[in-house]
Amino acid sequence: MKLLGDIKGKILVFGGVYSNFQALESLKAYANKTGIPPHNIFCTGDVAGYCAQPEECVQLVKSWGINCIAGNVELQLASGEDDCGCDFDEGSRCDVFSRQWYPYAQSKLSVDSIQWMKSLPEHLTFNYYGKKVVMLHGSYSGTSDFIFKSTPWEEKLKHFEATRADIILAGHCGLPFKDEQEGFQWLNAGVIGMPANDGETAVWFMEMNENLDVKHHQLEYDHKTAIRLMDENKLPEAYAKTLLTGIWDNCEILPEAETNQQGKSIAF
Repeated sequence: MKLLGDIKGKILVFGGVYSNFQALESLKAYANKTGIPPHNIFCTGDVAGYCAQPEECVQLVKSWGINCIAGNVELQLASGEDDCGCDFDEGSRCDVFSRQWYPYAQSKLSVDSIQWMKSLPEHLTFNYYGKKVVMLHGSYSGTSDFIFKSTPWEEKLKHFEATRADIILAGHCGLPFKDEQEGFQWLNAGVIGMPANDGETAVWFMEMNENLDVKHHQLEYDHKTAIRLMDENKLPEAYAKTLLTGIWDNCEILPEAETNQQGKSIAF
């Protein structure tokens, strides 16, 4: 667990860049425009992924100097593993697609980028206006665990008890949400590398201010260039299509509640 101490001022949280350099550039431009400094910006992991520019994304995150933890993709790439570590069912569509994009990402990443991935913590914590905040990727006990809004509160509560956190900033599941119960907040910023299965090309990130007000934002970016680069590099056509339609190819990882929300706008 990396300890950061006290953080003051507005924070920006995002995750799941998924090698989508155009989305990452758009987010950085937003942060610069709004004056949010790098030490107040947090990435929940999976900088590399489905899209065409893993090396460019890693180098931008690294040079930006923001706070970043390892997602399952970083852990697998850093260890030289041959899959993304999501534990997809063998032969599933997600499994088949990962056999395309993961080797591509491996082939494009420099030694420097892999070394950077090896340096990333799996969790970090900081104090934020009287609250203990812990950032993780999937769950505290499993980087590849999928925690959704519909995940029973009893399951989430285990991670608050294990970390003694008041606020958990999480990623991995690809969907933005907040779940506030019993004085605790489980917050997922969503991801910027892929739409949130909501039928929109815009992607999601999150801000929090000194009053502990949470606001999820949609981010527009040059998705046409991202699609073109995926096509040129023969990456999964279904994922390129998702950038255009905002609809996931499948709902294999989703619980019933989230599956039923496919194609519907997300409101907070």
